[in-house]
Amino acid sequence: MQLALFDLDHTLIPTDSDHAWGQFLVSRGEVDAKHYAAANDRFYQQYCDGTLDIEVYLRFALAPLARIEPAHLIALQRAFMQEVIEPLITPQALALVNQHRERGDVCLMITATNEFVTAPIAARFGIEYLIACGVERIDGRYTGQPQGTPSFREGKVLRLIQWIEACGHQVEPLLGKASFYSDSANDIALLERVGFPVATNADNRLREHARAKGWSCLELFVEDGAPVSLTSHDSGLVADPNALATQQGPR
Repeated sequence: MQLALFDLDHTLIPTDSDHAWGQFLVSRGEVDAKHYAAANDRFYQQYCDGTLDIEVYLRFALAPLARIEPAHLIALQRAFMQEVIEPLITPQALALVNQHRERGDVCLMITATNEFVTAPIAARFGIEYLIACGVERIDGRYTGQPQGTPSFREGKVLRLIQWIEACGHQVEPLLGKASFYSDSANDIALLERVGFPVATNADNRLREHARAKGWSCLELFVEDGAPVSLTSHDSGLVADPNALATQQGPR
């Protein structure tokens, strides 16, 4: 088995789906507009700055799931997908995932955004496996509490190791030939563990780190719709005729 790992926010879609979900709830009048929007923005800035307390944030972000009736919550989830996420899904991002699927790679989305928000997005990309922040449910209702280890920073590494071991594979050989696409310096811990790290639409901190390490850098989102740019540093990546990244590492 060869793994192709994908972060979600600002990697496969040009937005933060967690933050966007909060904005969507505000726009629909499901949460207090003034206070919730301000807190949502504050937490997002902390994430960008690398100072986010993930446990505190999850309790904030998941609280509305407990207050909203389940049937209405599902309707909101569908509307969010159609109105907010779908317009942001680009041919370049779909093609990147499809290239790995066509090679026979096992595609896995690994994200710090919660599973309620991200499960439909992973399905839309045709990604079979998802590691996301867990959300507690009791008797079919969300409690508003996180469940398990958050898949954030070093937690992504731990959750992925647990998933690999549960699949019956040895961790290091599998990681050694895996690729991981991410935009964020928060994912450096996992990028350091894989054989083919790809800084994708990278933030400034990750871009500097990637250059120092000689990692490949990929830009999926360009304003004029031109082909993405790819810089390769002996990572096993090459550019196809459409200038999309494809990993040619060992199997």
